[in-house]
Amino acid sequence: MRTPSRQLWLAVCAALLIVGAGPVSADDAYRGNGQASVPWQQLSPEQQRVLGQFQDRWDRMPPQQQQSLLRGAQRWESLTPEQRSRLEQSAHRWRDMSPEQKQAVRQRAEQFRQLPPEEQARLREEYRRYRESPPQQREEARKRWEQPPQEEQDEARGKNGKKDKRDKRDK
Repeated sequence: MRTPSRQLWLAVCAALLIVGAGPVSADDAYRGNGQASVPWQQLSPEQQRVLGQFQDRWDRMPPQQQQSLLRGAQRWESLTPEQRSRLEQSAHRWRDMSPEQKQAVRQRAEQFRQLPPEEQARLREEYRRYRESPPQQREEARKRWEQPPQEEQDEARGKNGKKDKRDKRDK
């Protein structure tokens, strides 16, 4: 099995932590929100391998954070190699993004979460079909999506699309 870099594991675990963790108040962190702290030595060898980059600070973490990381490690271990590979690629892309790009992604994700469930399902299905299409078809779709409609191009140039059509017919 391919072992990702230490940075990648940190990015993956951080992403899983963000996804799995809810809001925490200072009191919850101090009290552990009713959860018990888990000493590093009590983790299984597999858990220690997945969470290795946290070993130095594990025993100082609030119990809730430890539990959240353990849940993330369980999710990671339950993924197929293909799912892990996709997650690793996503972590690399995320790390390479500028702060502005990351903010734009966060905003799009928030907009998606605010859509009605039916619209979310429709968009997921469209994306699934896009992913399963041949590479050439995906590239053509990507070019169409990135290119603004002709009307917007005309407006950007200060022209009225309808007038241009009439002008062409009159000539």
